[in-house]
Amino acid sequence: MSAEHEIAAPTTTASEGDELLHSPAHDVHVRLGATFAPFAGWSMPVSYSGVVGEHHAVREHVGIFDVSHLGKILVAGPGAAEFVNTAFTNDLHRISPGKAQYTLCCNDQGGVVDDLIAYLVSENEVFLIPNAANTANVAEMLADKAPAGVSITDQHREFAVYAVQGPQSAEVLAAEGLPTDMRYMAFADAEWAALNGAAVRVCRTGYTGEHGYEIVIAQESAAEAFSHLVERIVAAGGQPAGLGARDTLRTEMGYALHGHELSLDISPVEARCGWAVGWKKPQFWGRDALQAERENGPNRSLWGLKAHGRGVLRAGLAVLQENKVIGTCTSGTFSPTLKAGIALALLDTSADISAGDTVTVDIRGRHMPCEVVIPPFVAPKTQ
Repeated sequence: MSAEHEIAAPTTTASEGDELLHSPAHDVHVRLGATFAPFAGWSMPVSYSGVVGEHHAVREHVGIFDVSHLGKILVAGPGAAEFVNTAFTNDLHRISPGKAQYTLCCNDQGGVVDDLIAYLVSENEVFLIPNAANTANVAEMLADKAPAGVSITDQHREFAVYAVQGPQSAEVLAAEGLPTDMRYMAFADAEWAALNGAAVRVCRTGYTGEHGYEIVIAQESAAEAFSHLVERIVAAGGQPAGLGARDTLRTEMGYALHGHELSLDISPVEARCGWAVGWKKPQFWGRDALQAERENGPNRSLWGLKAHGRGVLRAGLAVLQENKVIGTCTSGTFSPTLKAGIALALLDTSADISAGDTVTVDIRGRHMPCEVVIPPFVAPKTQ
């Protein structure tokens, strides 16, 4: 692969002297030959055998990601679900117990503190999976507002999370005796017989656009669980995958990544995540600001860009229309599926952009023509 087609993994750098946290399956990753990088204070696998091969394995067969760096927060007590519903943007009344929901934690100005998945266990229990870097902030905000009797427990280190993604993901889990027959965004709790009946939560969610599952399991059983799943996945023609492939897969889907497409400075309205807002709800954090922005129209809007020519688009690159800067790339990569550079970009609404238009991206002084598209770049297969 040429230098122009190198794929960079999303990483964050720990402060000097900080000790990185490890997944419970860290030693398994080492034996598998993983390359590691710091990510939100954790040392996580970026790749095992190469990002492109891992990407194709997920699209064509099956792969497994260790995403144990993701946060885990338990909200429990009388009225826990109703409290969460008054805090986050999406409407929990849209789902029933046994379902999960993508939602957003916003501040009063409508900025996004984090995006997360809420597992509705019952009216008195909600299990949350926020992003690693924002877990403490989300837990603190919830604890500050929680009514009497509702507890907020940060369980960040108590569980591992694995994402088994790809066309053969159901086959892999079924071979381990785990439940697979649930609809998209539903979950089931089970006992893993091969792991001495260890409790496991299996959810039909993921971040790749493929049919897949995410597994939540207690730390003490996590390393053995990962080993079992890798063995099944390799037998099915797949392979373990790192955060590098996770980023290329999610970018092909146009999925937002906090700190890139969503942030305290990028609202759900700008990021085209209004579908995750319960606009008819009487209360949620940031409601007034988001309602006003929706009514007035955002100053920026998220689009996809597909490069015409050789070159990799990256976050931070300027987007131009007739030599005038009209926006910035928020994420960018080489798409192994399309064999082209792709990006997500926030573009000024005053530029009157439409799908099919051509803009240019400034890559170190070279103006790369790009087609404006509405993501996803690749058709999703989540159902």
